[in-house]
Amino acid sequence: MDFDFSFFLVLATFLTGIIWGGYVLTRRLQPAGQVAPQKEPLLVEYARSFFPVVLIVLLLRSFLVEPFRIPSGSMMPTLLIGDFILVNKFAYGIRLPVLNTKIIEVGEPKRGDIVVFRFPKDPTVDYIKRIVGLPGDRITYYNKQVFVNGVPVKQTPLGTYEGAVQTGGMMGSELLLSEELGAVTHDILIRREDPVAKEGEFIVPAGHYFVMGDNRDNSNDSRFWGAVPEGNLVGKAFLIWMSWDSTKPGIAFNRLGTVLK
Repeated sequence: MDFDFSFFLVLATFLTGIIWGGYVLTRRLQPAGQVAPQKEPLLVEYARSFFPVVLIVLLLRSFLVEPFRIPSGSMMPTLLIGDFILVNKFAYGIRLPVLNTKIIEVGEPKRGDIVVFRFPKDPTVDYIKRIVGLPGDRITYYNKQVFVNGVPVKQTPLGTYEGAVQTGGMMGSELLLSEELGAVTHDILIRREDPVAKEGEFIVPAGHYFVMGDNRDNSNDSRFWGAVPEGNLVGKAFLIWMSWDSTKPGIAFNRLGTVLK
């Protein structure tokens, strides 16, 4: 069990519900003819006000969508530093908050999905990467090329990356390529001159997923620390709802509402 924001949200919902509900129940059980106080205690008043709010937030965040902010450039050019995204929490099944136990099967991760997950080395930290390998796959990374079960993933050079915002100082130093990963066609970045950071062949264990960042030479991913257990998946990223360009500074309006693929 991780004592993260979900834990405190559940705790707040439980406490406010108990305080308010207990007070209402106590008043109803009072003997007939006994005069009840006209004014609620301050603690009960606060509990009554906050309970529906925290309950709605808990339900939305646990079972529907959860917002995240992108803090690094590991998923460039798809996601930039300062992007705020929404994550579909039920795409891969309904889980109980805090316990993270799946109670309803909905769907399974697909190759090419952008996923948020709890970092296997430190489950209190959330990571975001793209699924490259499914359970049982043999993933090979050699000379900046991905191979899935011995077949090279198709890449098409698009020229030099000329991103305009939130580039983290990498604009013009990386090559932009289009990559066909399963049914998803997306863009990736590779460094022009840098040597490959990590090469090798990896067999994805059952119940695990091999993930990589779109910014291939600037991503701490499964090449370094292994596959992600299915139980660590938080959800599928699907939308940029806000983007803050710190270089202006200001809102990057051209990125608002971008559907992720």
